[in-house]
Amino acid sequence: MQDNGPPSKLVTDKIAGYVGEDKSRVSSNRRRRKLGLFVIVAALVVALDQLSKLWVRAHLAPGESLPITGRLSLTYVGNTGSAFGLLANQTFLLIIVGIASLLIILLFLRYLSQVTTLSMVSIGLIWGGAVGNLIDRLRFGYVIDFIDFRLWGSFHWPAFNIADAAITVGVFILIYSFYKSGMFRKRL
Repeated sequence: MQDNGPPSKLVTDKIAGYVGEDKSRVSSNRRRRKLGLFVIVAALVVALDQLSKLWVRAHLAPGESLPITGRLSLTYVGNTGSAFGLLANQTFLLIIVGIASLLIILLFLRYLSQVTTLSMVSIGLIWGGAVGNLIDRLRFGYVIDFIDFRLWGSFHWPAFNIADAAITVGVFILIYSFYKSGMFRKRL
């Protein structure tokens, strides 16, 4: 019989070997799964956004409104600007900004050191929303907005679409994800 040293040392060496070997593989597999989640979320947002806009274009004329409830309507709006109609009729500039934003998001994703499931979902929402709106700008020269909320009296929030909602929710989730990871804590 061969003596390999104390049992605790033998077990520790084996565990260290397995952990060291598995750590990079497990880390790589986790990252791939999280990237897959990013792709799925982004693809779902783009698909839902484009299908909803297709429905609006097929069933409503520009400016036409379909009441859903007392406060919610579907109203076909062609937005030539960005959020809240800013930079109206600056389609080329908004396309360039959109493409640059998508590239920045990819770089951010590539160099994000702490990749959590929550951050991947949020980045997928933002990416999918940006792609959905970019598709509209490239196809039509404007973004199709249609969700119209009347908050009180005659005041209503500017019409928006599923891509806009995904971007907004994604940004809030990303901020929460950073907060939860401790990124905003003061370092001493």
